[in-house]
Amino acid sequence: MQAIVGDRLHVHRNTVGQPDKSGDIIEVRGDSGEPPYVVRFDDGHTGLVFPGPDAVVESGHAENIGEV
Repeated sequence: MQAIVGDRLHVHRNTVGQPDKSGDIIEVRGDSGEPPYVVRFDDGHTGLVFPGPDAVVESGHAENIGEV
């Protein structure tokens, strides 16, 4: 998994009734875009994340340049 600042991290929950978590990657601490990432989640919480197999990175590039 690789990311850059501005990408979004989506963590899919495996528990029924628990919503997925999403947030903006604000810092990449691994080499060459690898984890861990500092993520500011949509609920306002910021934390250091070591994403597992239930997480995906979505490129923030299109959003950053105004494309949809």
